[in-house]
Amino acid sequence: MKNLYISICLLFIAVTSIAQSVPAPAPTQSNSILIMNAKVHVGNGNVIENAVVGFEDGKFTLVADAKLVRIDMTKYKEVIDASGMELYPGFIATNSTLGLHEIDAVRAMDDVAEVGTYKPSVRSVIAFNTESEIIPTVRSNGVLMGQICPRGGVISGASSVMQFDAWNWEDAVVREDDGLHLNWPQVYHKHYDKKKMTIEKVKSYDQQLTEIQIFFKEAKAYLSVKNPPLTEVRFEGMRGIFDGGKTLYVHADEVRAIKEALRFKEEMGIPKMVIIGGYDAWMIAEELKRAQVGVMLCRVHSLPQLEGDDVDLPYKLASLLHKSGVVFSLQNEGDMERMGTRNLPFHAGTAVAHGLPYEEAVKALTLAPAQLLGIDATCGSIETGKDATFFVSKGDALDMLGNQLTHAFIQGRKIDLSNKQVGLYERYLKK
Repeated sequence: MKNLYISICLLFIAVTSIAQSVPAPAPTQSNSILIMNAKVHVGNGNVIENAVVGFEDGKFTLVADAKLVRIDMTKYKEVIDASGMELYPGFIATNSTLGLHEIDAVRAMDDVAEVGTYKPSVRSVIAFNTESEIIPTVRSNGVLMGQICPRGGVISGASSVMQFDAWNWEDAVVREDDGLHLNWPQVYHKHYDKKKMTIEKVKSYDQQLTEIQIFFKEAKAYLSVKNPPLTEVRFEGMRGIFDGGKTLYVHADEVRAIKEALRFKEEMGIPKMVIIGGYDAWMIAEELKRAQVGVMLCRVHSLPQLEGDDVDLPYKLASLLHKSGVVFSLQNEGDMERMGTRNLPFHAGTAVAHGLPYEEAVKALTLAPAQLLGIDATCGSIETGKDATFFVSKGDALDMLGNQLTHAFIQGRKIDLSNKQVGLYERYLKK
């Protein structure tokens, strides 16, 4: 009984702590708002040096050059002067586990993966924790939306696109079950003998690939029957893959794996595919373009994978894909990926320093991921009719010194930019 009492007390303290450090979701936009004199990065590669941006009921109603438009100020109940500041669409974190895992060392807070190998029926959306203390720290750098993905197994399950200001997962959904995640088998592995490295093919690769092909063929056959006599839960989770309703996200880095994934797409008749990782994608850019397959590029701030690679190859992969015309986004999968998601804008900044045009780097965090996720009709750029999800920064949002948000809005709601880290900073600043 004593242990139970202690457990209840600890739980109460934990819940109270979270409640104090996670800002309450903002109310629905009630007033029309106009932002003036900001430099607007539209997200599609264009820039408006001195813009006016108006929004109402959560949607952009005016996006124009201030020199070319006459404004009826009586239409707006609130006017924000953003002179000298820069306005960006909300950044989108693709292939993320935000809200699924809070503290690495606490097993009870880990809801990233389910047991099993082929798990298309697993849905990350219902496990998304809107009370995560990490999410406010990510929002404060302009990351306002994310694709929340399951992990593990051959087929991990279905991801969903969520916005980061909601009471519960139902309110957070932007696009539910946008696609399934397939972890392509590793083709080669590094073998060390007397400190000498050699690259060898994984002996079980062909067998693993055959198993994937069999599963997809069986699922396709099952789904071709209008009223199957028995319900197969695993195959039911595959609905949408063969008719374009969902995207198949293939996690693969090696050039051979990516090539075989493209061949698999054609053989299985899969309309939509995106490569996640894509370390070697730049080598077969033309094939990716022909197949209309985009890439969620591996972490920019990482080391080269092979001894013969250029030391700065991870930094310039984005530039190489851009020059080849491949649609790509940036993502942060790897060690400490959840808290590190706040640095996603600076990954884009590093890519700019290694050859990627600035506005293309902004696009890789905004419109390009929206296109890959199938939400570009309503998100990803500052255009009339789209969701008013954006932020205003005192300076360059892709630079650590310039990224200082003054305002942020999600679907027109002005969100609270405070978080636990800011609170601790302000507290100890007084000491």
